[in-house]
Amino acid sequence: MGPRFAPMSEPHSKGPAVVALIGSLLGLVFSYSSTVDYAAHLDRRLHDVHCSFIPGAPPTSEAEACRAAMYSPYSAVMRDSIWGGIPISVFALGAFAFFASFALYLLLARQKASRVNVLLFAAVSVTPLIVSAIMFTISVTKLGTLCKTCVGTYVASAMLAAGGLMGLRTLRPSVHGTERPEGQPLIAVFWLVMLGVVTLLPTIVYAASAPDQRPYLGKCGELKKPEEPSGALVKFRGSRAVQPALLFEDPLCPTCKALHERLVGEGVLERLDVTLSLFPLDNTCNWMLSDQSLHPGACLVSRAILCAKGQALQMLEWAFAEQTTLTAAGKMGEPALKARIAQRWGQGLADCTDSRDTKATLNKHLHFAAENNVPVSTPQVFLGKRRLCDEDTDLGLRFTLKQLAPEVLQ
Repeated sequence: MGPRFAPMSEPHSKGPAVVALIGSLLGLVFSYSSTVDYAAHLDRRLHDVHCSFIPGAPPTSEAEACRAAMYSPYSAVMRDSIWGGIPISVFALGAFAFFASFALYLLLARQKASRVNVLLFAAVSVTPLIVSAIMFTISVTKLGTLCKTCVGTYVASAMLAAGGLMGLRTLRPSVHGTERPEGQPLIAVFWLVMLGVVTLLPTIVYAASAPDQRPYLGKCGELKKPEEPSGALVKFRGSRAVQPALLFEDPLCPTCKALHERLVGEGVLERLDVTLSLFPLDNTCNWMLSDQSLHPGACLVSRAILCAKGQALQMLEWAFAEQTTLTAAGKMGEPALKARIAQRWGQGLADCTDSRDTKATLNKHLHFAAENNVPVSTPQVFLGKRRLCDEDTDLGLRFTLKQLAPEVLQ
């Protein structure tokens, strides 16, 4: 008679440990990819990022959701003291390494593993799932998008928790009547200390190796002509404004939208006295572009913002909120885009976009950008007369503000 194998439901089955180990290894892969993406940007350059449900898939430039998650205020901690902060994925990297080791131990030890170890693993295995649930909620409610690599981490956390909780079934006596040893309660303290050490160790290494970015701050030029003589630029003042700022923005620019959301999320916008120079990357009005419009329809939406007068900020934020719809309408042509604007803001404002005065005002915005030799890209941010480098408006925003204008963070 051949050997008899215990079914998966048998209390001492290695199935729970296998599930937990696979979940831990998947989490390790996804958190490693996220950490590598984050660390790569510490050279102050733009890089492709990993954004796939497939573990180990190569990085890509088509990764807006993952880039948005990386640039968001929720992706890292200690942003004030370290340029870019310490990414959450570094903590996950250490935690998943611990759980993979613990799961491997349970898999190899099987019924020799003590009850204390099994109970402790079940208790702590749900912690990544709790963190994942919080980050998932933030992604849905604050960012409005889901990063594929992040989703992979969420799934890995769920597998880990499932394996840990399934392991509780192995506490019952086996079909042969054998039971696990009780184990010493102090071993739980040892494992908890190791969880803390292994989780924090990568963050300590990351923080210690992060380059000092202070010498590069504010080294990207100054305004040559800080005032637009005709008063054509748009102004809106935050409720607690303490710092003048000049923004060059395109209402259909995804990066401008992301910057605006960071300024709002960090509580910075309300501390700024903003002058807005509209800079649509649309060659129907912007002569600084080549034959191709980067954001078709941006000229029309920019004119609509000028027509909004006292509601310019509300109009700009509406354009950011409806950016996907407006971009699609812009590709269809001005009639479709104008109809969308009229639906929300009224026919009078839509008609205003075609007036000669409105077009002339937008042209003054463009001349102001040209006279200051502003790069043909958006957004561009100036604190007073000092231009912030592009990289200091995304990952390094909070650190840069802490160094150059700490009053806006108070």
